[in-house]
Amino acid sequence: MKFLADGMLGKLTRWLRMLGYDVEYFNDLDDDQLVKKAGGDRRILLTRDMQLYRRASVRGVQAFLVEGQKEAEKLAEMARRFHIRLEIDIDNSRCPKCNSKIGPVSKREVEAKIPESTARFYADFWVCRGCGQIYWQGSHWKKIGKTLNEARLLASSAKGPDLNSSS
Repeated sequence: MKFLADGMLGKLTRWLRMLGYDVEYFNDLDDDQLVKKAGGDRRILLTRDMQLYRRASVRGVQAFLVEGQKEAEKLAEMARRFHIRLEIDIDNSRCPKCNSKIGPVSKREVEAKIPESTARFYADFWVCRGCGQIYWQGSHWKKIGKTLNEARLLASSAKGPDLNSSS
């Protein structure tokens, strides 16, 4: 599954990339360009804009109208509709910044590029194969886990099918 997110869904884009999904993000294209790109690339268009959602649907482009307010709500909607697993598998994760795959790297290779305290407290590191960003499971990891736990609870507590899509 590949997605294309409009300019209102930058945070959701980053979450989906961390979960391993290929998500293109544009905040500088107009509605017609977004629909054309999503259709041409066979990507599911993600939007919060009802008019854009309808425009895509009329043109036969698969689209999903994201309605949640908090990130956990948005992730729960995505999990219900697309059966997205709300677990980070670091071996499949993508760079939240550029969408490229990330891969493990030795501490020795990144030591000169990370804060000294980070090198002292963490052993496992990953690097983006596209932009070179370095990642580790730092203090923010608890917050990530909390958001994903909340999303899983919301996704499992929802009743009935999610009919908010066009195929």
